[in-house]
Amino acid sequence: MLGWIFGRGASTTQVAQVQARITPELWTQTLQGHGFLARLSQSETEELKSRCAWFLASKSMSGAGGFVLDDATCLSIAVQACLPILKLDPLLYHGWNEIIVYPAGFLIPREEMDEDGVVHEYVQEAAGEAWDGGPVVLSWEDAAPRNTDPDAAEDPAHAFNVVVHEFAHKLDLIDGEPDGMPALDAHPDLRPRQWQQVITASYEAFNDQLDAIEAAIPDDVDPESEEANAWYGQLPIDPYAATDIAEFFAVSSEAFFVRPAPLAAAYPDWYALLAAYYRQDPLGG
Repeated sequence: MLGWIFGRGASTTQVAQVQARITPELWTQTLQGHGFLARLSQSETEELKSRCAWFLASKSMSGAGGFVLDDATCLSIAVQACLPILKLDPLLYHGWNEIIVYPAGFLIPREEMDEDGVVHEYVQEAAGEAWDGGPVVLSWEDAAPRNTDPDAAEDPAHAFNVVVHEFAHKLDLIDGEPDGMPALDAHPDLRPRQWQQVITASYEAFNDQLDAIEAAIPDDVDPESEEANAWYGQLPIDPYAATDIAEFFAVSSEAFFVRPAPLAAAYPDWYALLAAYYRQDPLGG
């Protein structure tokens, strides 16, 4: 290992030591594993590398379920986690310390109250989880590089990125509420009321579109089957975005960085707001 597991913050010296140990070969391999990073300029790529060094020196990363971390795994997670804060204050990731990585999906106990007030307990399989004030938990099977073509700016097959998704939740939770609105203190040009109006309108429009898609699926097609993907594939982002407005923000964020064109075409006002918040425009507009 590169000695990246410092945790509890890191000194300038530790960050410099980590950055020095990110070899050109490992850095190139990492960038090539995530084709959506090809849109970044050379200066942005160097800035991202510096953010990764800070991230790796500041966070404690550990394997679970028998998973053994290596240099490539740690850097791959870091580069995805740091992309959303490339133009933001890294202090937005302060207040928690740990990243836990399972080899594949993991089980989370859940509780849900029905309309009659009865609490139901169940176990849900997950690819990622972001705890308020606690760790980020990831499945490496889902977080691993999906695009090894260095010339591909996007993966056309999907807009899935569990790391960006969970770290978008961390940004959303900075004020303690998973409400789809990250802290806007450093964005004087963005007003909370405007954000609320745009995300709500976009979320409702997406739910209407999802309802129309589900209504169009023939009765002889199981909505949970792969056959139904022909209908769900018409959506600009993953159907999971309809779960609630916090998930809409997280799913929109992963689409924004991985496959932005459908999102921008469907919800231009929402895309513009995300571009203003992240201070990035993946479409180069």
